[in-house]
Amino acid sequence: MKIKQKIKMTLTATLAVFALGALPVNSVFAANDGCNYNGAILNGSTLCNTNSSDPAQKSAVWGLLLLVINILTAGVGVAAVGGLIYGAILWSAAGGNPGQVQKARQIITNVVIGIIAYALMFSFLNFLVPGGIFNKG
Repeated sequence: MKIKQKIKMTLTATLAVFALGALPVNSVFAANDGCNYNGAILNGSTLCNTNSSDPAQKSAVWGLLLLVINILTAGVGVAAVGGLIYGAILWSAAGGNPGQVQKARQIITNVVIGIIAYALMFSFLNFLVPGGIFNKG
């Protein structure tokens, strides 16, 4: 096997392990902790926000929105770290090849642009939702 294939396989396996580690461990429909919405009993502070005075923030849809945003944020973080590592490995293995250095720079630039774009989208979503997404009011 070529060295590039080994590096890609190792990075893919590492990203898969980190992605599985970012998934929530608790079941959504678990033991009753006092939050009952239309017969669905939800657990955890993410899906059952009883501290808020806004009824919309006590709903299961709100909790699901927070869960999805948290998973997406973790996924973007893992992908960004993986992209930076891949770009750094390409750059260090370039051995004076300017084409490979240019490819590594392009990968690292795209990762940074992606992080900035996700941060802007996250900020816009926080602005769009009245009171903000993570305001526990």
